[in-house]
Amino acid sequence: MTLATLARFGYSYPLTREAALDAIDLDIHSGVLLVTGASGSGKSTLLRVFNGLVPHFHGGTVRGRALVFGRDVVASSTRELARHVGFVFQDPELQSVHATVEHDVAFGLENLGVARSEMISRVDAALESTGIDALRARAVTTLSGGERQRLALAGVLAMQPRLLVLDEPLSQLDTQGARALLETLDGVARGGTAVIVAEHRLEWLSARVTHVVALEHGRLSESTPRRDNVTVTGPEVFRRPSGERRAWHLHRVTAGPARTPIVHDVDLHGAAGEVVALIGPNGSGKTTLLRTIAGLLAPLSGHVERTTGRIAYLPQNPTSLLHRRTVRAEVEWTLRHEGARTRASDTLSEFGLAGVADRYPRDLSTGERQRAAIAAVLAARPVVALLDEPTRGMDTEARGALCRAVARITGCGGSVVIATHDLALVRAVSDRLVELGDGVVSDVPLQTSVPA
Repeated sequence: MTLATLARFGYSYPLTREAALDAIDLDIHSGVLLVTGASGSGKSTLLRVFNGLVPHFHGGTVRGRALVFGRDVVASSTRELARHVGFVFQDPELQSVHATVEHDVAFGLENLGVARSEMISRVDAALESTGIDALRARAVTTLSGGERQRLALAGVLAMQPRLLVLDEPLSQLDTQGARALLETLDGVARGGTAVIVAEHRLEWLSARVTHVVALEHGRLSESTPRRDNVTVTGPEVFRRPSGERRAWHLHRVTAGPARTPIVHDVDLHGAAGEVVALIGPNGSGKTTLLRTIAGLLAPLSGHVERTTGRIAYLPQNPTSLLHRRTVRAEVEWTLRHEGARTRASDTLSEFGLAGVADRYPRDLSTGERQRAAIAAVLAARPVVALLDEPTRGMDTEARGALCRAVARITGCGGSVVIATHDLALVRAVSDRLVELGDGVVSDVPLQTSVPA
């Protein structure tokens, strides 16, 4: 049975000549469809057709035809399509409405007028299936990125959609969270719900999908998807011997948001020329440590020492950094305020952004926005670079560029700290591995702790 059909479908965003989607012919059946392609290839745009955000929210020009459960997407409202299509966005931070987890999951059901008894049952089931039942009373603002990603999925599952669309759902999840999500998707698919997922972490999904399509410059491609791992030609490419000089030091620090301790009595430091990777489950305190090192979060006890110079911080949501009219202007702002002689064009080329240099950053794909934020943060020579899930939404080429930028910074004596679930990145760039869990922070052997 065909659930959705795109026939010679094309789409262009407002004020652009280039087609974001071009002559797409695609039938959606039951099972799991994987959509692959480089950042900016049109994956998110394609996914947004199925719930009507393209074209109703974004505007623009449509060619051809799109039908979802027999409804013409152009002629149907997004509210009508939302009754049948559940959508989990790349930016789960933008999908929360209510202050607490339980109420946020119930929001969609309240809008549909679901009876209270059934609402309670659906919310309980959604929280349990996504592994966040223990968080039901938590304030949404205190959740980690991975926990917010699970919350967004729970809110959608509670509505029991016939078609579930997920845009980079694994990007911020730890191993346990990723496995739980995939088990949830297995159950959803077995229950008859069709699933469409765009993802770069193909190694997690390859055994589960029933159909695969690849996009290239807005068109369906015949190319074979690749496993999205960082290619390393030799450990000496990305590793530099660390110096003795400490770039930062946490002295017996206890810290957490809203005066709620997440990490306790931490004594940890990073040296010049060294890359420290922070790993651990969602909610273990990786972001808390980065924000404390950066000076954005005052410790509840203990104190922090930092070397003199610019400390660069990349948050999990890169959009919060991008406020200028063009990508070029974002990079130029950093260079100008650091007094650097580096040209913006060099940094833009380093991250493959020359083609979008004059675009408004928030109009870019998530992977392109991530690269733009990293380029703005890592331009010139920060003495400390703090990167929170930097490979979120990034394709293989962009991840390679990130590795080279890390090598450039450490080669100039900078210190880099990366909080990540991306084990390929950890293997590629890290000198030290620090694991967080149950409020405890500990160094662990790099060679034996990162699986191949």
